[in-house]
Amino acid sequence: MSSVIWPGRPDPLGANADDDGVNFALFSETATRVFLCLFDAPHRPPGATIELPERTGRIFHGYVPGLRPGQLYGYRVDGPYEPPAGLRHNPHKLMLDPYARAVAWSGNAAELYAYRVGDPAGDLAFDREDNAADAPKGVVASDAFEWGDDRRPQTPWTETLIYELHVKGMSRLHPQVAPNLRGTYAGLASPPVIEHLKSLGVTTVELLPVHEIYDEPEVRRRGLVNYWGYSTLGFFAPAARYAADPRPGGQIAEFKAMVKALHAAGIEVILDVVFNHSCEGGQGGPTLSLRGIDNRAYYLLDPGAPRYYTDFTGCGNTLNLRHAQTLKLVLDSLRYWAEHMHVDGFRFDLAPALSRRGADVDRHSPFLAAIGQDPLLSRLKLIAEPWDVGPHGYQLGGSPHPWVEWNGRYRDAVRRYWRGDLGLAGELGYRLTGSSDLFAATDRGPTASVNYVACHDGFTLADLTTYSVKHNHANGEDNRDGNNHEHSSNWGVEGPSEEPRLAAVRARTVRNFLTTLAVSQGVPMLGAGDEFGRTQRGNNNAYCQDNPTSWLSWETGPEGQAMLAFTRRALALRSRFAVLRRSRFFSGTSGPHSHLRDISWLRPDGRAMGHGDWVSPSTRALALLLGGDATGLRDERGEPVSDATLLVLLNADEVPTSFALPCRDMGRWQRVVDTASPTAEEEILPASTESHELPPAAMAVLMLVRVEAPPQRAS
Repeated sequence: MSSVIWPGRPDPLGANADDDGVNFALFSETATRVFLCLFDAPHRPPGATIELPERTGRIFHGYVPGLRPGQLYGYRVDGPYEPPAGLRHNPHKLMLDPYARAVAWSGNAAELYAYRVGDPAGDLAFDREDNAADAPKGVVASDAFEWGDDRRPQTPWTETLIYELHVKGMSRLHPQVAPNLRGTYAGLASPPVIEHLKSLGVTTVELLPVHEIYDEPEVRRRGLVNYWGYSTLGFFAPAARYAADPRPGGQIAEFKAMVKALHAAGIEVILDVVFNHSCEGGQGGPTLSLRGIDNRAYYLLDPGAPRYYTDFTGCGNTLNLRHAQTLKLVLDSLRYWAEHMHVDGFRFDLAPALSRRGADVDRHSPFLAAIGQDPLLSRLKLIAEPWDVGPHGYQLGGSPHPWVEWNGRYRDAVRRYWRGDLGLAGELGYRLTGSSDLFAATDRGPTASVNYVACHDGFTLADLTTYSVKHNHANGEDNRDGNNHEHSSNWGVEGPSEEPRLAAVRARTVRNFLTTLAVSQGVPMLGAGDEFGRTQRGNNNAYCQDNPTSWLSWETGPEGQAMLAFTRRALALRSRFAVLRRSRFFSGTSGPHSHLRDISWLRPDGRAMGHGDWVSPSTRALALLLGGDATGLRDERGEPVSDATLLVLLNADEVPTSFALPCRDMGRWQRVVDTASPTAEEEILPASTESHELPPAAMAVLMLVRVEAPPQRAS
């Protein structure tokens, strides 16, 4: 293996190959020397170790002629090891390049700590054992890929339906996916999976983290793994564990092929990205990359005691995006995934942590400013999880345009309403109409709200109706982990039940969740498997369950097939009716040529709801009338948008409720969806019908149709 090295160049960072060799560039303010290690295999000692000969500014660099894509490499970073000063260099430990585009690793977790584990001095005890053979290695990658005519679908937010999924869990048990592709990027891109997504009307898949993952030691000690992947090791590298191709670097081409196949089907790809923390944890965690390269630059440290980390994430550390290099790392990663991997957007985990200024969240942070002015990133789909675990961390509604946000208040309101909680009329009214109380102040419309009732974190839709408390014992944390406030109901029996009445109310409640999601203004998001009743058997924090608890079971039985058919029918309302896909909030007014208002709220007796109805704890049945001739919307040519008029009836009461039918002089009502009669055909109600009765805990969607009178016979 060649040990010749030339000066090279400081830009771009990472390992970048050309026709003659590879340029290596690594940032560190505090290192004194950097050594490049080259490997023949992931589990062997280095075949060559070469000092990077040049330093430009704070970037060490060198060029090795003759190297090719596929080469494995890592760095030994020399410098002071002084944890009380925030310095943690240890040249005996191999560091993964933060810009590595693929990672190769034997999986052996030995000696990945910079200190002697078990020593009474803890992380102050400098460890001289060499870990190069066992440590993760970067893979020199090529950008070559035949993209052909691949194009971003660029689906407008008003037409977007998000499906949140796990790459492995989606296809691991799919009987129609080739066995060697199940649980992989290629499996997700297989025809049976894509056909299923299309049948639901999905426009956008949101992938749980696929950046290279390091399973936390405490999780591995319990015989588990970090299945969800919120433990990032490499921000540029697709996780090798999801690739059918076992070759180092093969995961890159397979990921690109997946994106290309989904794009060809008109489906966008959004990545759930974790830039708020890394897998290295707190001061007692392993040293794998950022910590041993430049701990003070990459992490927020306690100003009064830099040995310790400022933790706004609950994961031991927080990345320091107020440092120029850390911000550059994040932006370079985002641009790489957008430009070279062709992804369509990002969902940012614990987004407020990216804009921290000490105990405060800065809504004009360098991170937000940089995204907002970037000509590529600012045009992608940008989704914030608008909370972290630090002070003032709940920031729902605070993101600027063009960001949209996961709406946790929508989730809680819908769950509580269908559980039968009192006093929710006003809260539900805001959530059904796009949450103007949260997003109007930042000049955004209903599409700023990503509406969901269930996601990866928490109960599935089916479990919301089956369990009143969490059952996380399999996680090995004595059931202490996970959320204790799911706003769920078991409807009288904890766990599965064969009792027909109980099964009926549970299934109807799931149908209520799905239909509410379909008729709400905003961007709907469905969790994978909720369309056919997936259960995690009461585990509401299955982050470490890489097994059938988390994988989708496609052998659903008659009940699952019935739920799937209903889900398709309910979600089809989104594409069918423009009144459900507004880009602007309702005004409550009518147009110059309309007979109705854009929205009217009605009591079951048909009268308009008043202030007393909104604040009354007893209001659990209500209706909203969406005037199709009063949308106030215009198409791309500026022409007024006219649509069908819909009547949405909601009854969360414990007794049947009869709803007076309005607008009978304008036509007849046609039942489109009824959660109490899920298989009923669409039918026009008789002209004499004055009301529509709903049983307890049910909802219906009716459409106003004009019925022409039959022609008169000539006498």
